[in-house]
Amino acid sequence: MKDRIVINSVQAGSAAQDAGIEAGDILLSINGEKVRDIFDYRFLTTNGSLLVEIEKKDGELWEIEIDKDEYEELGLEFDEPLITKARSCSNKCVFCFIDQLPKDMRETVYFKDDDSRLSFLTGNYVTLTNMSKKELERIVRYRMSPVNVSVHTTNPRLRVKMLGNRFAGDVLEKVKLLTDGGIKVNAQIVLCRGLNDRTELDRTLKDLSELYPGVASISVVPVGLTKWREGLYKLEPFDSRASAAVIKQVGDWQGKFLAKYGSRLVYLADELYISAGEKLPRYEEYEDFPQIENGVGLMPLFIHEFYDYLHCHFQELDRHCAQYRTTRTVGIATGFCAYGHIKALAEVLERRYNKLKAAVYPIKNEFFGENVTVTGLLTGSDLLEQLKRLKFGETGGELLISRSMLKSGEELFLDDFTVSLLEQRLGTKITIVENNGGDFIKKILGTE
Repeated sequence: MKDRIVINSVQAGSAAQDAGIEAGDILLSINGEKVRDIFDYRFLTTNGSLLVEIEKKDGELWEIEIDKDEYEELGLEFDEPLITKARSCSNKCVFCFIDQLPKDMRETVYFKDDDSRLSFLTGNYVTLTNMSKKELERIVRYRMSPVNVSVHTTNPRLRVKMLGNRFAGDVLEKVKLLTDGGIKVNAQIVLCRGLNDRTELDRTLKDLSELYPGVASISVVPVGLTKWREGLYKLEPFDSRASAAVIKQVGDWQGKFLAKYGSRLVYLADELYISAGEKLPRYEEYEDFPQIENGVGLMPLFIHEFYDYLHCHFQELDRHCAQYRTTRTVGIATGFCAYGHIKALAEVLERRYNKLKAAVYPIKNEFFGENVTVTGLLTGSDLLEQLKRLKFGETGGELLISRSMLKSGEELFLDDFTVSLLEQRLGTKITIVENNGGDFIKKILGTE
């Protein structure tokens, strides 16, 4: 049966294990209520007193009374993180990045999720187009906050066009239902030239700001365009002039919101400042970095972490580097977007430690196309081909790469290249740098 919830494992020392629940058992109900998904499971297991109905492997039915601390984890784990499969996207967005992928990549890359449960659990953005009022009310009931919503525009007709979905026009009403219920919403706007920019962007920012503080933050990110767009809606990338215009427009809104709410509320992706050749905002201007995973303030945070770590640990770093017997040579591979800032930070360390040589290599994204400049979308094949042309590795030293290039929890690039294969082909050691300025220092200096 499709709705049978098989327990994959039971955490050691948990209340479930103490009660005799085992891997392979089937979860039937908790406190008399059927469990549909992870939302139900988490909500129902917050109670201290539980009546758990289980079907054992031999078909025997158990009703188990469990007493635990309120909010203590019950300890059950399932094959699917959501218990049920993730809900797929029903839109045909004109800017969809997945539609711009080349063929023959691994199958999971092409899956388009649009699941509010993933928004709460992992920070994914959802459009709300496949959610009924009843489902939204369940989010409110379970207090699943915050929810990250891909709004793009509050103009109903324009949103229908941009998302390719005739049911997409009611996003403002759905967001309001959530915020009225006490759910915090982080809104995303993927900005497309000639579609939802200029006056349409003004309208969207005005509409969303009126729901503050329920709408807790708004991000504006430029559309990502690969070279694989044949037959798709014609879109233009943001050049320096267009990026500067967006910065000016959003900057004006930030000033208004800061005066009215005490918060800037709307934030721009780092790419726009770098594209325009303008300075990144100060660390403090991002407040609590509400949309850092969306590339908003990622570099200012990284720079802040770099100098903070250098200031707090300079004595131990100095002692470590004083022990260098020969020059320490490292290479750093990065995308064009971050290149200038990464190079500047590496030079800070080179000036401080004269036996350090840190060369930064900007890697052009030939796999997706030159309009894609972020480090996180670089592939192993591009790293291999371009670093070999530069004869990297022939003079020794190790290569540093960002964790953002790799699949979460694995050492696998988007093109299925592995880190170990790249090491083998380049003939050099590869060190993975976490997305943290302090770890960047440690890996360059080799303190770990």
